[in-house]
Amino acid sequence: MWILLGIKRRSKVPGVIITQYIEELPEGKTTPDFTRKPIALTIQEGKLAIFKAIVIGDPQPTVTWKRANGEMNDPEKFQNKYDPTSNEHTLEIPKVTSDEADTYKCYAFNEYGKAVCTVVLNIIEVGFKKSKEMKKAEGFAGKKEEKREGDIDDAVWDLLLSADKKDYEQICIEHGITDFRGMLKKLIEMKKEREEEQAQFVKQITNLKPIEVKSEDAASFELDMELKDPNSRIFLYKDGVMIPYTKEAESEMKHCLKQVGKKYMFTVKNLSPDDAGIYQVDVEGVNIFSTDFKIPPVEFVVKIQEVKAEERQDAVFECVTSLPMNQIVWTLKNSPLSNSDKYEITVSEDKLIHRLKIIDCMPVDAGIYAALAGIKSCSAWLIVEGRFQTLERIELLRLHSNSAGGGGIDLLGEGADAGGDMSKFLADPGVHFSAGLEDCKAIVGEAAELVCKLSSQDCKGVWYKDGKEVHKDGATHKLKIHKVTEEFSGKYKFEADGRKTEAVIAVEDPPRFDSKELEEFAAPTVIKNNQKATFKIPFIGREPVKIQWYKDGEELVPDTNCKIEISEGQSRLLMTKLQRKDTGEIKVKIKNEFGTVEAVTNLVVLDKPTPPLGPLEIVEASSNCVEIKWRPPKDDGGCPIAHYFLERNQVGRNTWKKIGQIPGEAHYKDTDVDHGRRYCYRIRAETPEGISELYETEDVQAAYPGPPSAPKVVSAFKDCITLTWTPPTNTGGTNLLGYNVEKRKKGSNLWGLVHPPEEPVKTKKYDCKDVIEGMEYEFRVAAINISGAGEPSTPSEFVFARDPKKKNKFILKLYITILILSLNYYFFVAVNNMLNHHNFSPLEPPVQDEAKGYFVEIRPAESTEWDRCNTNAIIMTSFTVKGMKSMAMYWVRVVAFNEGGLGEPQELDNYILAMPPPVRPKFTDSKMKSFMVVRAGNSTRFNVNFVASPWPDVIWLKDGVPVSKRVTVSNAEGGSQILIPSAERSDSGIYTIIVKNIVGQETFSTEIRVTDEPKPPGPVDLDENVPGTVTVTWTASPDEKRDDRLHYMVMKRDSSKRTWHTVADRIFNNKFTACNIMPGREYQFRVYAKNDMGQSAPSESQKWLITEKKEKFTLVLPESKTCNLERPPKFLVPLKLHTAPEGYECYMSCAVKGNPTPHVTWYRNNVSINTNTNYHITNTCGVCSMLILMVGPKDTGEYKVVAESPLGRAECSTKLTVRGENFKPYCWTHKAQKL
Repeated sequence: MWILLGIKRRSKVPGVIITQYIEELPEGKTTPDFTRKPIALTIQEGKLAIFKAIVIGDPQPTVTWKRANGEMNDPEKFQNKYDPTSNEHTLEIPKVTSDEADTYKCYAFNEYGKAVCTVVLNIIEVGFKKSKEMKKAEGFAGKKEEKREGDIDDAVWDLLLSADKKDYEQICIEHGITDFRGMLKKLIEMKKEREEEQAQFVKQITNLKPIEVKSEDAASFELDMELKDPNSRIFLYKDGVMIPYTKEAESEMKHCLKQVGKKYMFTVKNLSPDDAGIYQVDVEGVNIFSTDFKIPPVEFVVKIQEVKAEERQDAVFECVTSLPMNQIVWTLKNSPLSNSDKYEITVSEDKLIHRLKIIDCMPVDAGIYAALAGIKSCSAWLIVEGRFQTLERIELLRLHSNSAGGGGIDLLGEGADAGGDMSKFLADPGVHFSAGLEDCKAIVGEAAELVCKLSSQDCKGVWYKDGKEVHKDGATHKLKIHKVTEEFSGKYKFEADGRKTEAVIAVEDPPRFDSKELEEFAAPTVIKNNQKATFKIPFIGREPVKIQWYKDGEELVPDTNCKIEISEGQSRLLMTKLQRKDTGEIKVKIKNEFGTVEAVTNLVVLDKPTPPLGPLEIVEASSNCVEIKWRPPKDDGGCPIAHYFLERNQVGRNTWKKIGQIPGEAHYKDTDVDHGRRYCYRIRAETPEGISELYETEDVQAAYPGPPSAPKVVSAFKDCITLTWTPPTNTGGTNLLGYNVEKRKKGSNLWGLVHPPEEPVKTKKYDCKDVIEGMEYEFRVAAINISGAGEPSTPSEFVFARDPKKKNKFILKLYITILILSLNYYFFVAVNNMLNHHNFSPLEPPVQDEAKGYFVEIRPAESTEWDRCNTNAIIMTSFTVKGMKSMAMYWVRVVAFNEGGLGEPQELDNYILAMPPPVRPKFTDSKMKSFMVVRAGNSTRFNVNFVASPWPDVIWLKDGVPVSKRVTVSNAEGGSQILIPSAERSDSGIYTIIVKNIVGQETFSTEIRVTDEPKPPGPVDLDENVPGTVTVTWTASPDEKRDDRLHYMVMKRDSSKRTWHTVADRIFNNKFTACNIMPGREYQFRVYAKNDMGQSAPSESQKWLITEKKEKFTLVLPESKTCNLERPPKFLVPLKLHTAPEGYECYMSCAVKGNPTPHVTWYRNNVSINTNTNYHITNTCGVCSMLILMVGPKDTGEYKVVAESPLGRAECSTKLTVRGENFKPYCWTHKAQKL
């Protein structure tokens, strides 16, 4: 037997809600679900409405239909059908009327669950309905309009706007919202409107936390908000009613607002059931945040009781609630507790019994513990006793419980009724603390206070830690320190009647500013272009401190134009050669171990304005004046525009006429113009800082009006042809005086006015009676203003001056064929119009003439407007409609046309669904780059072309997470593009595009590396470790930490050649040994840093010279003595540990001496490599070196050098690790053996 749980979950198809009846489904069984849900319809009254759905599930689900208002009992009106071949369930409603307009629900259910979705049917009414109008009149008389099903209250909308996306479903269920898709669509629109409204008063809103019960009698909610104007008014509402609040935390008012920096915390005190409701925060009348406070009607059936525990023993608090609750809040000294190594919070299976276990109790764990459920609470003391207690009490505790807790009450057994009886076994505790000391943090120079409260007013107590001012108010004892210094830090203890309580005062010295200095610093600094600006601010706080300066959020680094000075208690920023673009926000951030403080000011650099902006707007252009407007400069240089300087040029001449200086409005009326002439203007803006560059306008003419639209023939008779047209969009800057209407016979080149020249047509319609019966005419129209007649319109269609024929009313057959080709969705419409098949009454002549052409019209299912597909009538009886949207529904109709006008449209009985062919996503560009190098500061874009059907979802990731907002993603048909406007080094990474639709998905990744030309290395030092060699060392380039592909190149020059040549490249450390250094020659070295973008400037060493010593030769014949110069091999410089990137070269070297010269052999993993051509081995003057040109994983291993001679043997080994493998430290070894 199964227990019905009613687990609700979402379907993959939007708008479908699935309810699962059991917790675990049997193997192979599934709940119902929709693979294709019904689509909303907008249909004309009298047509056939069809809803189609496809469902899946095992066992096969049963499908039923219901409507929100009304019954569906009439089987002829509501026909429920099932097609086993296509697995489609359909609901057909023939000849729909306005009564069937409703919201319909489709249910699919089996024994394991059900699925439901909603669909809306809209009816387009035709004609006047008397009965309906009478019902409206009756219902309108004095009755209050009831809320329609599906309407959402404004308060619920405010709640949704402030809620997380994961809470949408729960809010919709609670408030009966069924149209989830419609709600989301409207919510997105409302969020945009809300953000625009909030942007007027608020810069930023973050960290919205809903209302929660924080302590025994208070609930609070908080948010981080940065106001544009700190003086903006903040209002608090509950259920739409404004409620007063105070900003004083100690006030007795019920509602309180506490502000700390950008954080706002609203608190509701003295909670009661009436405090439940929707709370709303407004700034100057604009809603900022809404939260719903729910108070469950829960009570404590059994409250927690005082617990005494021996030190190192576990203590347990237990309570029972009247209603099942998943969890309650446990607090210690008003601080919430959670599961940890110290606390274990559990709840019984029925969610009624809640336990808090304090593990391994220590004296510091003593205090008041509280349990919070809703707005109800209970609290009790935990008393931790030392190990030296009386034997009687220990035995008494052990008799009742192996662990202290619950007052000895068994909440699960029959003994639960004896709650509280445990107290008779315990001795009276006497005076105890009702409120103990709490740890506090104090800032140097400010006051600190410790407070505790005893259960008795008559008890005296003693403070320890050098008694300061002690204040007693009844049972409350206070220790107050007026001015805290570092020596006050420590543990404080208060004892009374054998009881004691302890607390710690932690003295902190965070960085902070003097209020007057901060006010002076915050004042904007205004300087002129190319000058310097200085910012300095004193501060106090314990050393060491970290000081950072920022400009517009980007940290400043010292360079030639920016210097940062830090002295004791003060920091100074000096910026030189400032430009207008340097205008912005300057911020200093000071941090030490106790906190962080910031100060913000603004830098304003004044400069001349930028040129005025176009496009030029022509306000008026008549025969005697030209009035123009333009846009002010994009940047006024920090000063308001004082004047504009104008010059004018008549097109065709080479001279410019100075008009002069005009006020600072971007507007000018030029009255010195000649009719029909064209003029061009130059405009400059002036401020106190200078005159801008010029803006040259396009040509302006004292203009004639533009051409009207082509005339349309309204009707044609043998003695009159009626025309209409629309006025021109360009009136020439003045009002239109009328129109000239001209006609021309077919085959003639002469146009003639159809009215007297002095009497232009005043209206946009004209009846031309100057026609000859049977002749064919075309017409055109020209607009007239004060400058004269403008250009004529395009001619109308040719029309006969004869009485009209009858309309062709019928199209007998209409066939629709759906053709699909690649990604172009279109309909093929075939028309069969055979009048000889139509039967007419013998007493009546035919009422229509032959059709001259056809118009094809379509209407999307969600729209009520018909769109004409062909602008000109087609003669053929077939037409292809292109540009259809994938998976969209369309209605199609055809209208016949002849000289008598348009006939009645012939419409299909059912809609057409534009089904695209399924195409798996595929990238079409085979030459896409998998690696790109971009210079920092430049923009970069990466295009990806693909084909897919239906239209896929395109997702861009950077290093596995969605790209940031600064990366612009543009999706178009057949491709996608990412654009980084100004690349930074942080933009480096692997970018991945995922193209996914219902058929499949495809991914492609490319690595984008943003870098710049590296900065040069630091100073270069030279040293001689081995005779005949020079060891070159240098300080790493500042870019080495940011660029893992950065390496170095060393060049050498000696006094004999005087030219530079490369001696080493692709060095990944900061050291190189140059060989073959000859005494008596002067050497100099250069070191370059190189990366993918190029190489840096060189860092040069000092000149290196080993002087050749020449001494006088004195021949002294010594006594003949036998001298043995033979020595066994010995390593002077051993091998070093090497780690090299894969694909790069690796260079190993060591130095060995011995007499006779030892034989040197190289080994890798104990295998000789002297004859291996992959390794370049040399031995020059005892310096043994080996070069691996291209390191690979196969080169990883132990390398050993063995020097052998008849006198002995010496070894030296190291290990080569190829980057990318696990690195294990390895020490070189040096072995020597004498024979």
